[in-house]
Amino acid sequence: MAHVEEKLTAENFPASPEKATLEGKNKFLGFWLFLGGETVLFASLFATFLALKDSAAGGPTTQEIFDLPLVFAATMLLLTSSLTSVYAMYHMKNFNFAKMQLWLIITVLLGLAFLILEIYEFTHYVHEYHFTITGSALGSSFYTLVGTHGLHVTFGLCWIVTLIVRNARRGLSLYNAPKYYTASLYWHFIDVVWVFIFTVVYLMGMVG
Repeated sequence: MAHVEEKLTAENFPASPEKATLEGKNKFLGFWLFLGGETVLFASLFATFLALKDSAAGGPTTQEIFDLPLVFAATMLLLTSSLTSVYAMYHMKNFNFAKMQLWLIITVLLGLAFLILEIYEFTHYVHEYHFTITGSALGSSFYTLVGTHGLHVTFGLCWIVTLIVRNARRGLSLYNAPKYYTASLYWHFIDVVWVFIFTVVYLMGMVG
């Protein structure tokens, strides 16, 4: 693979570098199978939350605790990070490694800001309303669903940061292009899941 990496230029770089090799195509196929499993996982967590959302056990309800302005701000951060990820992949396809890295760094910063807001939200619920994961079935289902998404965001951030650091001196190649692309797809998946969380958990939770 080394001789391929050395000869790549903006002129001969393929239009779809993420699928230009057999290895890249296999990564792409395997990733979609992985996302199928992730979809089943989140579908199960959503179903559990919907079944238990009215089981507050005398504790605070979703209408009493949810802070929509805070959650909306977090949503905008995550959706914007999806857009910056698109910009990064655009520059990857145009063999502009520096700009791709820059937009990925911005994506990481936005994702990190989202996580900070989510941690603040959880802390606020616990200290202000004593809304804990063990306090009720509602609390268990809420923290499990939203917390699992937060763990996925954390994993996605670690994945992207690893790619940024590991390839900082190597540049862009047909070997690492599929890795960047699948990381970007994973990030979009996380964003789509959050849109459902925002709608099903927060918006529906506010109306009861």
